[in-house]
Amino acid sequence: MDELLITNGRIITWLPGVEMIDNGGVLVRDGRIAAIDDSKLLAETYPQVNRLDARGQLVMPGNICAHTHFYGAFARGLGIPGPPPKDFPDILERLWWRLDRALLDVDVQYSALVCLVDAIKHGTTALIDHHASPNAINNSLDQIADAVEMAGVRAGLCYEVTDRNGRDGAQAGLEENVRFLHSLKEREGHLLAGTFGLHASLSLSEETLADCVAAAAKLDTGFHIHVAEHEADEYDSLHRYGRRVVPRLREAGVLGPKSIVAHCVHIDPAEMNLLKETGTWVTHQPRSNMNNAVGAANVEGMLRLGIPVCLGNDGFSNNMWAEWKAAYLLHKLAHRDPRRMNGQDVVQMAVHNNAALARVFWPELPLGKLETGAAADIILVDYQPTTPLNVGNLPWHILFGFESSMVTTTIVAGKILMQDRQLLTLDEADITARSRELATAVWQRFAQLSA
Repeated sequence: MDELLITNGRIITWLPGVEMIDNGGVLVRDGRIAAIDDSKLLAETYPQVNRLDARGQLVMPGNICAHTHFYGAFARGLGIPGPPPKDFPDILERLWWRLDRALLDVDVQYSALVCLVDAIKHGTTALIDHHASPNAINNSLDQIADAVEMAGVRAGLCYEVTDRNGRDGAQAGLEENVRFLHSLKEREGHLLAGTFGLHASLSLSEETLADCVAAAAKLDTGFHIHVAEHEADEYDSLHRYGRRVVPRLREAGVLGPKSIVAHCVHIDPAEMNLLKETGTWVTHQPRSNMNNAVGAANVEGMLRLGIPVCLGNDGFSNNMWAEWKAAYLLHKLAHRDPRRMNGQDVVQMAVHNNAALARVFWPELPLGKLETGAAADIILVDYQPTTPLNVGNLPWHILFGFESSMVTTTIVAGKILMQDRQLLTLDEADITARSRELATAVWQRFAQLSA
């Protein structure tokens, strides 16, 4: 029996009312939380259990990322030949659809490892990834899964099916999703989960979409797809199929309570109602939306409708508090109204909705909160507030006071992955050095594809 007792912390449970326990302790047993109580009482009750002294730090659930792209790790610092891309379709054509074709098997694994180092250091303990590597499709999800298990975090994985690389490429992507979802039964532990990946309506024919839905029907899974990130997705669907993206996906059988649609920047009110009716999950990625200049989704409207909007990062750093801050500020600027995007709305997305989405991937394992029976995915944060910190103002302390460098310890399933800022499961120096070597070769192949 594996046990750990965290003592002398200020516990933030993220339970209704955001309960805070001063001088609290958390008993971890076999990967789950066995007790939360007064630190001294727990220490007296369990004197033989190994202890981790929080030294007055905040003890919180680990952060969750609802949509990311590990494979984009090698894009950092990459120059795009020619004039700057003029819009998002140009960015797709000239950057992402060339970068993903430049990846080999080893690049897939190391791009994941780079992002997992980043996640552990930033206190992000569960991530939902969306992968693409058209010239290294077969077993690509195993490359990522092996990296995830090595790191010790949780990840929900999929491969994005697309027609942009031909019919054979689309079929290979479909088969990779099916193969990986079957293979999960053979992997031990609870770190990995899967879904069925699709790129976007604009790169999926009716035939490929129908094939994917038919394959997924046998697997008890949902889908993970980009929706209306740019107007081009809607224009393409209207031109080729006579209907907007969300109705097209609903008719195809893609939407539902196990499916994720990323972005939804340019959906209309009727499409929002379809998402609500089908119980489909939406993810918001404000840093990416600003970077790609695609606009600001009507997140507040979707939340008011009862659509479960979650928070992802779209491959930006796994510092989810940076995503909190971007969400909080973007909508104020976009509407020129400081009342927009209340801090509690950010908490609803980043904490409560992300935790609820995680239950789709790990249905027997409560994540995103500290309570008896929940997963022992815990971070220690060295935040010493200079003003009073309480339940009512916690969101604004996070938005205006928290920094990722304050995460000192990251624990997943009761296993310590980083302690006092020292990584314990991954060799950051080795991964960084090897990734630089691999990225050099990726960039050379990228340049050849861009010529």
